[in-house]
Amino acid sequence: MPAPKLSGLAHLVIRVRDVDRSVSFYTDVLGLEVQEQFPGMAFLSAPGSTASHELGLMAIGTGAPAPDPLRVGLYHFAWQMDTIKQLEEFHLHLVDRRANIVGYGDHGASFGIYFTDPDGNEIEVFYELPRDQWPSGAGKFRSSFPLSINIQPVGRSTN
Repeated sequence: MPAPKLSGLAHLVIRVRDVDRSVSFYTDVLGLEVQEQFPGMAFLSAPGSTASHELGLMAIGTGAPAPDPLRVGLYHFAWQMDTIKQLEEFHLHLVDRRANIVGYGDHGASFGIYFTDPDGNEIEVFYELPRDQWPSGAGKFRSSFPLSINIQPVGRSTN
């Protein structure tokens, strides 16, 4: 019997050292809105979202070690922009907020900007072409993003 059809990813919960510090980051840098917060937990969503929350923040203490890129686990999570122009504007916003930009990714069907939150969790903000414009042949992830994008890279090189 095949698995029942999923309707989509509903939310992500990440561990953070300090919920208040993380809420400040996610509301200021990403523009998320707090849906509910209590000691040790916060639930946030993008403006206009109909979900109860899209991101959960769970405090595990100020002495918790940073994410380890050599261990199994989350690499990054991503938020999608509706237009290339919005992605370009978001990049300027990240620079203005002095966010820790760690890379840029040309994924053929999409282009992303990677940065970290105060705990070192990696986040991507990206624009993806409409499905009917995805590259063919080499594949949607192995091709070059076909549209021009006005972003002056800062931080490290592309992902």
